[in-house]
Amino acid sequence: MDTLQQELPPTNSTSASKLVLLQENFTGADDQGPTLFAYYTGLNTSLIASIVISSDNILEQCSRSKPVSVAVQNINTFLSQAGVPKKSLLTTDEFVLAGLTFVITLVMYYILMGKGHSKKRRRLAADLKIAQEKVHFLEEKLMLIEDEQDARGRKGGDIRIFMDGAFDMMHYGHMNAFRLARSLGTHLVVGVNSDRSITECKGPPLMNDEERLTMVRGCKFVDEVVPDCPYIMSEEYLDWVIKTYKIDYVIHGDDPCIVDGKDVYESAKKAGKFQSIPRTEGVSTTDIVGRMLLMNKDHHYDSSTGKPTGKDQDGNSLLCRQSKFLTTSRLLRLFSAGMKCPKKGDKIIYIDGAWDMFHCGHVAFLEEAKKRGDYLIVGIHSDTVVNRERGCNLPLMNLHERVLSVLGCRYVDDVLIDAPEVITPQMIQSLGIHEVISGTRGDGFFYCKGKDDRYRFVKKAGMFIELPSPTHFTLSNIIDRIQANQAAFQAKIAKKKKAEAEYYEEKYNGKAVEE
Repeated sequence: MDTLQQELPPTNSTSASKLVLLQENFTGADDQGPTLFAYYTGLNTSLIASIVISSDNILEQCSRSKPVSVAVQNINTFLSQAGVPKKSLLTTDEFVLAGLTFVITLVMYYILMGKGHSKKRRRLAADLKIAQEKVHFLEEKLMLIEDEQDARGRKGGDIRIFMDGAFDMMHYGHMNAFRLARSLGTHLVVGVNSDRSITECKGPPLMNDEERLTMVRGCKFVDEVVPDCPYIMSEEYLDWVIKTYKIDYVIHGDDPCIVDGKDVYESAKKAGKFQSIPRTEGVSTTDIVGRMLLMNKDHHYDSSTGKPTGKDQDGNSLLCRQSKFLTTSRLLRLFSAGMKCPKKGDKIIYIDGAWDMFHCGHVAFLEEAKKRGDYLIVGIHSDTVVNRERGCNLPLMNLHERVLSVLGCRYVDDVLIDAPEVITPQMIQSLGIHEVISGTRGDGFFYCKGKDDRYRFVKKAGMFIELPSPTHFTLSNIIDRIQANQAAFQAKIAKKKKAEAEYYEEKYNGKAVEE
């Protein structure tokens, strides 16, 4: 008894009486030995008594504190005014016990249930992400099904569409034309004019047969390709195409295609097989060639300012300072239609670059890159990054134009817009990348950041692969070809620009858009 009292702090009479009672309960009255509680639990009953008494002291101190007294007084005043009997009013002890019970309940709830709820929230977040991906996939699938159903509804079955052209320096405007043409049917057959027939009708093309065929075959909207198609189709050739490929309609843009005063599609119209589609406004080969001609600094840069003038020696406008093409979210969705998320276990390949003036060298390389895995993600650098690294007036096409061009390639599964120059571990983990690829041949322009810098994390992780470029074709080849025949291309541009101006003037009731 003396020992226990020495261990405990001084208390008031109430605490002392409680101490005596606790001692009798825990140690046994009249020194009769340890109680059953102490015997079976093996706990220090003196320590437990100290804890209980200390807790009781804390509760008493809280009950006598001024804030608690003021709070209880205010509560009781309100209850009295509400008609609550005096004997039912709140005491300070009840207030403190209620508060303590509330706090203990919250703490116990967090300990027992909080972690479980966190796991549920994480699991629900993961399920929500999967559901959103499924919804996105189903929306795209529904959009494609609706297009096919609309086409079948017009003719109760498969509708095979034929479209032909030179597709010289093929760009996203051509790809959009393919998309529109295929939306009118279920199978798109594209005829590519031969070098010989193009040369006879309007001069030699910039790209040869194989280069143009590679571009058309690489477009995901094209189902079948017919090589060596004549620039002007005769009735005999049209009949052969219709019978051989079971064509329902021949498609061309709504702008007239006149050569030597003759409508190129006259025979198709006579056969009742012709339908037109709206041309992709704001982009043309003429405009792109004009941008390339500005690469010649001697003729197209103002010596006093060092800036491009945008005009040739005769004062003709060659380049629009800002692209006239209007990129909408709907068009991006239409070009992205059919793209799926990678499946579990798929080997994801990543490759990045400028992809400026998307050409046959790009298509051939992406085809080889896709063979190394199941899912190919293509990163596209921003205009600022490309211009900083390549200089001059590059990129020739802005970011939106380059994104559409890459999205139109059949070997691409997804596109990373405004891709970072340096591939970081966080980016690799986020995209689930298994292998990063770079080619042995670029577009002929020096990048300040070397591969050792850009790919340092990838190389350290052993994920970097340098894939031999399957072709020597680069953007420099296109620019060199144009500049080598600058006078001829300038004359062709002037003629083409006049025809385009007349087309837009007629379409918009004489309200031609100023350049």
